[in-house]
Amino acid sequence: MDLKSGYPYWAVKNGLMQAFPPLQDDVQCDVVIVGGGITAALIAQELTARDFDVVVVEQRDIGWGSSAASTALLQYEIDTHLVDLARQYDEKRAVLAYSACAAAIRDLHTLAKDVRDVEFAMQESLYYASRARDVEALRDEFRMRVKHGFDVEWLDTGALRSRYALTAPAGILSRLAARVDPYRMAHRLFQRVARQGNRVFDRTVIEALEPGPRSVRLRTRDGVNLRCRHAVLAAGYASQQWLSRNVARNRSSYAFITDPIDPAALGPLANTLVWESARPYLYLRSTGDGRLLVGGEDDAIDIPARRDRRVEKKARVLERKLRKLFPHLPLTPSFSWAGTFAETADGLPFFGPHTELGPRVHFALAYGGNGITYSMIGAGLIAARLEGRKHPLADFFSFGRVG
Repeated sequence: MDLKSGYPYWAVKNGLMQAFPPLQDDVQCDVVIVGGGITAALIAQELTARDFDVVVVEQRDIGWGSSAASTALLQYEIDTHLVDLARQYDEKRAVLAYSACAAAIRDLHTLAKDVRDVEFAMQESLYYASRARDVEALRDEFRMRVKHGFDVEWLDTGALRSRYALTAPAGILSRLAARVDPYRMAHRLFQRVARQGNRVFDRTVIEALEPGPRSVRLRTRDGVNLRCRHAVLAAGYASQQWLSRNVARNRSSYAFITDPIDPAALGPLANTLVWESARPYLYLRSTGDGRLLVGGEDDAIDIPARRDRRVEKKARVLERKLRKLFPHLPLTPSFSWAGTFAETADGLPFFGPHTELGPRVHFALAYGGNGITYSMIGAGLIAARLEGRKHPLADFFSFGRVG
């Protein structure tokens, strides 16, 4: 299925960075990773660093699925408020999830410095109340974050106007956030994995998966066989094809990017991610070359042709909203696109085996607005499972979590 519409900026900016060969001969290895986006790349990097013999297979060109359409706002803040997550489960697990996301941003920073040239930059995150009636919920959220040591600041109407030229009732400023070029980072990670002796194949479609008590056998559409000790399904929402019932719902998000804006006009938006309390929410962040990337207008459309037809209209709506928020900004939209993603009911991911496929098939479903942050956590969680080690989030991020 086509996962994106229009002209995603990362694909336009980077082009096809490297073509990997399709798989043509039978292989054996420790781990087969199905998927070629940023989630699979982070897992492949982690397992390679731990001396696993890894084979990666992707049905498209590497990075050409949802990663090329991602807007890549890296936040510890989950789409579900900390307060609401604590109410649904318990406060200890909610804080553990938020804290793990915060640690993941720092881990991504360290990894990006090592990989280099992936447009990574540390940022702040401004979460503002879209309406006056949202202020009370934001204040409750702020108090719980302060209680558990998150570095946040409460901004009232005056502070938002003076510091960001933003007219809104109130907001929470988080000191920890980041941005990255997800397509470029995925490519550079896979290139590193290949240089270190592991194998990466694209344009290779997995048609059958047969888990056994001691191994897993996969077969491609061309009849090539892969045998491994463990399989990791990290193909985004397409991974759900291996389950009898979907564990998330498909959504599409729309985005556009501007021409470069003068740094003096951008001001603090150059280093601040911005998003709102309304659902679906408007979000924006800058790029390394001084553009603004704006997204939102999410809907339940996952049929490519219907999504294609909506891109330009949705982009115009987003542009009008941005001009209303920041009327002083000189905006010239240059590219617009849409991407399909999956979203769980509680905003949390799923990592690990499912009862339908047994203990040797591991899902890596980094669903929701925190996909890249979750993927960084998931890389460590999957590695711990394969090595027989405990991970503090193994149960909470599993298919078996309960409220």
